[in-house]
Amino acid sequence: MEFATPLIPARLIRRYNRFLSDMMLEDTGQEVRAHCPNPGAMLGLKDPGIRCWLEPNDDPKKKLDYGWRLAELDGGHMAGIDTSLPNRVVGEGLSAGMVPELAGYDLIRPEVKYGKNSRIDFLLTGAGLPDAYVEVKNVHLRRMDDWAEFPDCVTARGAKHLAELSDMVALGHRAVLLFLIQRTDCGRVKVAGDLDPTYAAAFDAARAAGVEVIAHGTEIDTRGVRFGAALPVDAASQSGGGA
Repeated sequence: MEFATPLIPARLIRRYNRFLSDMMLEDTGQEVRAHCPNPGAMLGLKDPGIRCWLEPNDDPKKKLDYGWRLAELDGGHMAGIDTSLPNRVVGEGLSAGMVPELAGYDLIRPEVKYGKNSRIDFLLTGAGLPDAYVEVKNVHLRRMDDWAEFPDCVTARGAKHLAELSDMVALGHRAVLLFLIQRTDCGRVKVAGDLDPTYAAAFDAARAAGVEVIAHGTEIDTRGVRFGAALPVDAASQSGGGA
């Protein structure tokens, strides 16, 4: 997924009201307001002074002239801020056959209704294969070593999705939870059971029910966010396991 407009650097003044942020443009020192396309906690990614990358726009339909796309991390690493991008990135990866566990499917359909008033991110179908229901989760929390963690706050909706994936397995289908790690400084992923014990329990129950769990990283730079290599997933969700 390539950005439509070249990004420009800025420094975060503050992020507030979930979808708004104040920035100072590096080249001019001008203070601007940028859309923050991320309603989550953004732990470690919203500290004042952090270097950010904004996408300018001249769309008269948009209220703000800038959209926050990336946060620059230590060591030249990047984190993607936009939570609307992971489905597009995963869609590109699936279409390119970059997920071996899901190879062989003829049709990839996004946003298909299923469960109880829900939509699955991708439904994969193919002759002679069980339907595969794929739920994508954006991951950009890192607190220790090279562990990426999900979620970064309580997510009742996430637990609901896990239960619905388990229901699909019970009906004879495949159900896959795909973590997309939208930052480049992580080499593995685990569930943050201390931040949401209910989600951790639902994760364990879903795995026990036969829901498959896979994870992929991303390649991120100021040109775009691209689907990356597979990463290992830790099983010790409720203990916050891993070292």
